[in-house]
Amino acid sequence: MKLSSTLAAVPLTARLAHAALDVGAVTEKYFGNDAPWYHDRIPLFESSDSEITEVYYYRWNVFRTHQRDVGTKYGYITTEFIDNVSWQTQPWASNNCAAIFHLSEGRWCRDPRFKQDHATFMYSADSNPRQYSESLADGVWRNYLVDGNPELAISLLDDMQRVYNEWLGDHYDETKGLFWIEPLADATEYTIASIDASGGYDGFGGGQAFRPTINTYQYANARAIAKIAALKGGLDDIVAEYNNRADAIKDTLQRDLWNSTFEHFIDRFFVNNENVTYWDFIRGRELAGIVPWAHDLPDDDAKFGEAWKHVLSSDQLGGPFGLRTVEPSYEYYMRVWRYEGTQTECHWNGPSWPYQTTQVLTSLANVLDHYPNSSSLVNVGDYTRLLKQYANQHYNKHFDNILDIEENYDPDTGEPIVGLGRSHHYFHSGYVDLILSGFVGIRPRADDVLEVNPLADASSISYFRAERILYHGQEIAVQWDSTGDRYGEAGLRVEVGGQVVASSDKLERLTVDIARSTVSVSRSFDQVIQLQADITPPIVNTSVANYDINRLHDVFDGRIWFWTQDTIANGLDTPEGSTTEEWVSTEFGAAVTISRAEIAFFANEEKGLDVPASYKLQVLGGEWTDVANATYDAPLANGITNVKWTGVSTESVRILVTPKEGKKVRLVELKVFTE
Repeated sequence: MKLSSTLAAVPLTARLAHAALDVGAVTEKYFGNDAPWYHDRIPLFESSDSEITEVYYYRWNVFRTHQRDVGTKYGYITTEFIDNVSWQTQPWASNNCAAIFHLSEGRWCRDPRFKQDHATFMYSADSNPRQYSESLADGVWRNYLVDGNPELAISLLDDMQRVYNEWLGDHYDETKGLFWIEPLADATEYTIASIDASGGYDGFGGGQAFRPTINTYQYANARAIAKIAALKGGLDDIVAEYNNRADAIKDTLQRDLWNSTFEHFIDRFFVNNENVTYWDFIRGRELAGIVPWAHDLPDDDAKFGEAWKHVLSSDQLGGPFGLRTVEPSYEYYMRVWRYEGTQTECHWNGPSWPYQTTQVLTSLANVLDHYPNSSSLVNVGDYTRLLKQYANQHYNKHFDNILDIEENYDPDTGEPIVGLGRSHHYFHSGYVDLILSGFVGIRPRADDVLEVNPLADASSISYFRAERILYHGQEIAVQWDSTGDRYGEAGLRVEVGGQVVASSDKLERLTVDIARSTVSVSRSFDQVIQLQADITPPIVNTSVANYDINRLHDVFDGRIWFWTQDTIANGLDTPEGSTTEEWVSTEFGAAVTISRAEIAFFANEEKGLDVPASYKLQVLGGEWTDVANATYDAPLANGITNVKWTGVSTESVRILVTPKEGKKVRLVELKVFTE
């Protein structure tokens, strides 16, 4: 990965920045032996608030955890759940529900491969881009605003229109000019609409409604399609068509989904049954009514700005430990209908969900940035306070306050609610984007301007620095130091290419012209991916007696993580108390020339797991032989061990490990490459 062109000349008066963070020390501190993966891939960040900072790096670990290598066809996809769930798109384990967050987080990754691969996959025939409501086109456009490279967006333009027209075909009411959806398909089961449509009997399914959410998403998608078509050029009819669609949704949503009594955007029923009536409003506010601002839909009207007082009110949507999805005044607030065994399942009738918290903080950042008439009831103190509250949710109260974000939380206690095995390190929300585009204030733009407008509260945040950020292909940094004690110079500084190009003695909006470069992408493809345990090729095998097929599958499933929870153990273990050499093998199905491997070993002293005393790789050519002229890294715990050798054509490869005395070896992943 490299910059394909150099930074444009800057004025001779520009000052050289001198407060750079130590990338090696920072990545080693937060990621240990896995630091090399992050070293060239993530922007660095620190602030005077330790929790905000720690969660930033934790969320990059979550991002890395959910990059699933699916092999030569697509490269990487981003997953929502840490492992398989029954409702994923098979065999890939994909789910479009949180794709907007995956793309918004991924746009800040210095390696463009992950966002590009994922967006391409999500629009492919193997994906299901309409499993849930979505704003994929808008997510791709947001990526363009950061990287400045139109190639990905333009390549997906036809697919964006296809998906949009499919929504028009089966989820659009022409008589009302609005989209409707079942709350479950909007990723929010047990809402007011679905509960009340059941007569209070249930609410998992049903309750189809004209919702602020799906209409906002389709507004954003239409606007993105129009912008991308304009970017491509020669498509004036498409630009006009989708801008007209966006304008119509905007006008209709503001007219028909704004409820003056509740001072909020709320659902109207699409379903008509013995319990509810078509086109009636639902009977309460939901946090979902704030979503329109996340995509800049509302006009800057003080009338709409009244909605924010309900978000901040502790009696309404503003819980002491998290934002409520429904207010306590609702008859069925926090009632539970659905369980897995004795464990509560997902409900959106009050619990605090990071999913919607991300949307609210994105909305609030937009309001504070460019809605002067709508922002009289909110300020940067509210943004920083809600961000801190959200950061604190990541410290799991069920597991000694370790960093482990789950699905949802009790807004009145901060306790995780669902807490199933699938719930750990859940990638169903955003955080990195909230830090870089909100707290630090990088406001991505389509033109050649870098705009910074931090929302950090100067009364509570004495310093922050974000650096090694690739914006339009250039290295930028933003720094704040209220006193000069942290970085040697007080005030706000914006840097491009290591030089200070704009500054202020206070936190305020700064803009500077910036040249545009393209970041090249390097792609290697793992040759031994097994998408699901029951799918072949490749055929996988092991010498480990009585092995679990799913744990053997882990070794070839394209997922790498080193979390310690037993419920999400990842990899195949050698037998307890044995120092016998064990092997794991895979067959390619055809001859492949291979020349290097990446191996992940998990180690944990308390669990009796350590790296092997020795290991080696062999290929099959009539009989098993060691790879020739191999260079073996020393086995690395909880990181990547590399092996290189002279390229050889083979139909099968295996790894052999010899455990240390009294220790087991856990092989997390074996990846094999042609170059």
